[in-house]
Amino acid sequence: MSAGQDGTESTDVVRRWRGHADDCVLLDGFHALKHALRFGASIPVVLTSDRRGVLELAADLAPDVAEALAAQAVEVPDDVLRTLVPRLHPTRIAALAVRPSRSAQLAALSAGSRSAPVIVLDNPRNLGNAGAVIRLAAGFGATGVVTTGTLDPWHPTVVRGAAGLHYATAVEQLAVGELPDGPLFALDPEGEDIRSYALPDDALLAFGSERSGISPELRARADHLVSLPMRAQVSSYNLATSVGMALFHWSAGHEFG
Repeated sequence: MSAGQDGTESTDVVRRWRGHADDCVLLDGFHALKHALRFGASIPVVLTSDRRGVLELAADLAPDVAEALAAQAVEVPDDVLRTLVPRLHPTRIAALAVRPSRSAQLAALSAGSRSAPVIVLDNPRNLGNAGAVIRLAAGFGATGVVTTGTLDPWHPTVVRGAAGLHYATAVEQLAVGELPDGPLFALDPEGEDIRSYALPDDALLAFGSERSGISPELRARADHLVSLPMRAQVSSYNLATSVGMALFHWSAGHEFG
């Protein structure tokens, strides 16, 4: 679409945004949209208040998605875009993407289809930390990230923290009793050193909160309690660091494309 939009066209595209908003995932900013495009997300609407700037950014940082962005991005006035996305990203672009079906996510997480671990976040509380973990999982090629408890792993703040990489790995919310099959390694300060294990590709790697650790229910489900190497008198690592260390340990000997 052309950069300029008259009032009728702007009204139409805003109406289309609002028609999709309740059923889609907000992609807030260039990098979230870039990753969603790269990993095959279905994106019904893309709005920007700086189309020229966004296309220049794509040409510079992500030429592989520049053509798709040029075809989809519709320019609207900045004040209009801010009524739809109050916390507008500095790149001044936002999009709506279709959330993958639960059945597709569960199929990806099933034991029979896994060639890399699943990360389990047991009752996480911090939206930003959950997003950072999803970004890590995507980078390591993990099969997916599962959360237990009440936190929605597709919350807009989580998607923003993950830079749209939800579409590069399976992300789902499950009860402990619904976790996919596979050997479960739960991180616990009293566990055996994780370096004494060769983590299998179909492992579930479970992480509790920094304050309370893993829940009794998940502990009962665990096949192994493992710990990360840590200097004496240091209390803990943050969640994303712990996940990154465990995935790095698993990744030894694996190649990444």
